[in-house]
Amino acid sequence: MLKWLVIGVGDITSKRVLPAILAEERSELVGIVTRDRAKAAPYGVPAYAELEDALEQSKAEAVYVATPVFLHAPQTIASLRSGRHALCEKPMAMNLVEAQAMVEASRAADRRLGVAYYRRFYPKIVRARELLAAGAIGQPVLAWATCHSWLPPNLDARAWLTDPARAGGGPLYDVASHRIDVFNFLFGKPRRVAAQLSNDVHKLAVEDSATLMIEYETKVRAVVDVRWNSRAGDDEFRILGTEGEIGMSPLNAPTLVWPGGQEELPVARNVHAPLIKNFVGAVLDGAPLASSGETALATDWVTAQAVASGW
Repeated sequence: MLKWLVIGVGDITSKRVLPAILAEERSELVGIVTRDRAKAAPYGVPAYAELEDALEQSKAEAVYVATPVFLHAPQTIASLRSGRHALCEKPMAMNLVEAQAMVEASRAADRRLGVAYYRRFYPKIVRARELLAAGAIGQPVLAWATCHSWLPPNLDARAWLTDPARAGGGPLYDVASHRIDVFNFLFGKPRRVAAQLSNDVHKLAVEDSATLMIEYETKVRAVVDVRWNSRAGDDEFRILGTEGEIGMSPLNAPTLVWPGGQEELPVARNVHAPLIKNFVGAVLDGAPLASSGETALATDWVTAQAVASGW
């Protein structure tokens, strides 16, 4: 049994993270860190206003860090140094230096560090990786992903998303990170990045759009275009190869199309459930961690290159 402490009770935590922990058969929720104790009341576990107190007093063996991005590194590192395993929300950190410090803390403490890139567990993504390995479309040469929307919903309650001091950036951090991580999962190590960031529609302190081209050591070129300035609602994901194409648009729907036909591969009802299950298996059984601090470093590296070249 893995005893969990959860830091932060926002929208994702209440809708996905806490239900996933409570449903996981080898998990037990033993505490919540929140300054609003009313948010913890429905779960019947101790509530702590400060992480330091929770780490001193709780019997937690693992910590889920579900706070705004600027808190990811300090809270994750504190959890690891206290002897706990840590699973951190995405994006991993505000910058590459912080992300590297998190990985170093994990190694020094000999504790597991996971990052919540749950799309690695989508059945269609796993299937696409199998098809690529089998040569189903020949040599992959080009991939692209888009995620277009207007400003994030419920922004009044989540104003930190447009504050660079708390979020790091706009859609590059919030939604591109997921697509970049999937590309890294499918294509391996990125070696070069070019980007363009802008906020010509919304005069925000962060970008409202970002376009990246990533070149991989496997010679695939990938394009990611994310926007908070279009109501079109695109969620496109395609991979072009020398002998065909894999289509997975929209990314969050179950359909995958390839030269061999069309497959329907629905995701789990709670997309965080496979993530939690994998992390528990990694801690208790020594199973491979599908989304680790080490794998997430590649996404933070791409983001850092995009920020450096993009404005």
